[in-house]
Amino acid sequence: MKNLDKADKENFLYPRSRYHGEFKPENLVFNANLQEFAQKVGYIVNLQTSGKTTSEEAYTQIKALWKKLKHSKKELGINDEPSSED
Repeated sequence: MKNLDKADKENFLYPRSRYHGEFKPENLVFNANLQEFAQKVGYIVNLQTSGKTTSEEAYTQIKALWKKLKHSKKELGINDEPSSED
């Protein structure tokens, strides 16, 4: 098996997908935050499923991540309504 350098390990553990939405810096930042949220939720769910953490601990961790994501959305000024440019 090929030895992975640090960048390869980071890309394997924390993959990032390309952003295909409206190009604005705040959208790119939020998309990165959203991908990080999804990745961490996946890890938490797997830990709970394998019995490494309780359902309550998993819920608490995911709730904290959700609050952090909502805060980033608010701070970036991203709203729920579609842009009027469509």
